[in-house]
Order: sequence, then structure tokens, then C-alpha cells
Amino acid sequence: MDEDGAERPKPTPYPRTREQPPARARSIPRIAGRTLLGLISVIALVATGYAYLTYHEVQGDLHTTDILGDSDTPDVKAPPADDGAEDILLVGVDARTDMQGNPLPLSMLKTLRTEQSGTINTDTLIILRVPKNGGKPTAISIPRDAYVDVPRGGQAKINSVYGTAKAAAASQLRASGDRDSAGIERDSDQVGRKALVQTIQNLTQVRIDHYAEVNLLGFYLITEALGGVDVCLSHATEDKDSGADFSAGLHTVTGGEALSFVRQRKNLPRGDLDRIVRQQVFLGSALHKVLSAGVLTNPAKLNGLTDALHRSLVLDPGFDLLQFADKAKGLASGNVTFETIPVITINGRSPDGQSIVQIDPKAVQQFAAGLAGRTGGGGAAAGGVAPAAYHPQTSINGVTCVN
Repeated sequence: MDEDGAERPKPTPYPRTREQPPARARSIPRIAGRTLLGLISVIALVATGYAYLTYHEVQGDLHTTDILGDSDTPDVKAPPADDGAEDILLVGVDARTDMQGNPLPLSMLKTLRTEQSGTINTDTLIILRVPKNGGKPTAISIPRDAYVDVPRGGQAKINSVYGTAKAAAASQLRASGDRDSAGIERDSDQVGRKALVQTIQNLTQVRIDHYAEVNLLGFYLITEALGGVDVCLSHATEDKDSGADFSAGLHTVTGGEALSFVRQRKNLPRGDLDRIVRQQVFLGSALHKVLSAGVLTNPAKLNGLTDALHRSLVLDPGFDLLQFADKAKGLASGNVTFETIPVITINGRSPDGQSIVQIDPKAVQQFAAGLAGRTGGGGAAAGGVAPAAYHPQTSINGVTCVN
């Protein structure tokens, strides 16, 4: 029950229609399961024969954010530190600034197929659970429109938590008058990240051990450094908001076109859930490209990728990439399951009329707990009803076709 005594809505199976996913939770196919390493592709470099040199080149000059650990607010309690898994939060943000907090020029925003915005959203949220008992890792996607309880902040879409906290902190810093604009951006980012971590911990009761973040510019630079990523569309599709305009079939996307591919959600049959699948399959293809001889034996491409990571990746100070790569060797071979949290409906409405993904926090917590340290089985064993994975029917030249 909720605090006011009202009965909490129970997850119910979706009707089997084109617009909504069927009920059972299933794993994303292996090609999609390899995707999370693409999001933090530096780990793929660390795991190669170039490990020692690349590790010191990359790790030694990465941006860090010290936001983890116990909250400094007494009424916001973090989950227990030892929950049977090492948990890494992977975040993709739509920030319109560089790593120094400087606004991107209009020419770059046009290249990124976006425009200046006073808000920042987190379009990709994945918790990677690596069991300490050697079990199979699991990556849990959280839909961007999931409507959640925010510590000290009522309820909101989870993708707005970072930006809302950042905006409030930036306003206070400007009023104090002791920061320049770039400094305000950097310091308020810290507040936004901390609020996001606390919200996700509160939702899932999973203690976040490490944090990795990539912004819009970084995503653009990484795809450019790779020379493009192969994707496949089952049908022609278009979305003015994201800039997507693709014919059916095979495409090699890079830069702004790659961003449009992973950010589109309008005109997709399952909205945010299909966008999650797009991100997963895209990053799986990107990882394949990173690990290919065309990149690893090409000094210019390696240097370009290393430079892109320096300009785009933010980690917590305790995230040792070499140590993590050693623990998670199986990820590069696809030995990971990809899941999405249980949801009640993808067509919900908030009290103020926003389109939301409605969830039951208790079901989410049971689901996440069931994935820590497990060695097999599906999400249904953890309790709750999760949206089923997208099962592609076709591929072209080995590239999975998606909506």
C-alpha cells in the first residue's frame, strides 16, 4: 500500500498488441547483451592486447565525479553496500556543454541535431550488476519516462531528476556570485548526478558502486572516431524531434545521424521500449567495431577513440577500469543478460497530465534483488511483470534489424 493507505496498483500483463509489449520478461539476444561495453567502450580497449598502454593513457586523464557513498541528508538512506554484486550505473545525458562546462556553439548543436536547452535529461539509464560469486552479469534498463519517487522532491519522470536538481543548484550558485558560468555548470552537474544516484538507489534498493556517464558530444565523437556504426531498420521511419529520417535496410551511421538513431522514440511501435532496444543493438554493433582489427590495429583510429573518451567520459574516482575489465572479461563475449525493469503500463498519465511509464517500486526492488548473484533464469523469477525483449525477425550482413 501507499503511505496514505491506498492500494498500490499491481502490475498486469500487457495485451498482445503491436502497440504494447507482452508480459513475460525475457533476455535481449546475445548481440544486444554485449551492448553495455559500447557505452563505456574504453573497457573494450583495456581488455585488448593494448591493455597496459591504453589503460594508462585513458584512465590517467579522465574526468571524475565524487558523488557516491552515504547521503549527507539524514532522511535519505543508501541501501546496504554489500548486496552480492558490483553495481555500475551507466548514464547517457543530453548536456549541451563540453566537459569544462562551456556551452556548445550553435554550429555544433546543429551537427548534433539538437538545439540549446535550459534543461538536461538522462536519456539512457542502465544498472550493470556483476555478481560477486562469478554469476552471469545483468544489465537493467530503466525507461526514461518511468515515474518515480524523488528523495525530498515528490514524484517525477526519472529522466528529469538530474536536470531539476542541477537547475536548483545552479540558481543558488549564481545568487552566491562566487562562481563563473563554467564553474556553475560543473558544480551543479555534481548535484544533479548525486540526486540521480539517490533516486535510482531509492527506486531499486541497489547500492550504486560505480558511475559512468557519456554526453551528447561524447557520443558524437566516439562514433566519428570509429568511422561509423552499422545499423539496420526493419521499416522506414521518421521523427522530426530527433532528426531521424531512415529508409528500411542497412545503414552506417555516425555523428548526428547516430544520435538520431538512438534518440528516436516517436513513430516507434513501443515508444521508449523500442528506443531502449535501439540503444542496445547500436551499442552492440559499436562494441563489435571497437574490437575489430580495423580499429585495434589502426593507430589513428585508436588515438581518435582515446581522445574522444577523454572528452566525453565521466567516472567516479574509484572506478579502476583495468580491475573492472579483469572482473568482467565475459562481457566482451556476450556473456550477459539484458533486462528492463517491471512496468505496469507504458501509457500512463501523471497527475499533471504528462505521459509516463507507470511502475510499482516494490516489484522493481524484488526484480533487482533477484538478479544479484544469480547464475541463470529469467526476470520473472524475481517477481513482477517486465516488458518482453524485442525479438528481431531479420538481419542483413549479420546486423540485427530493429524498428
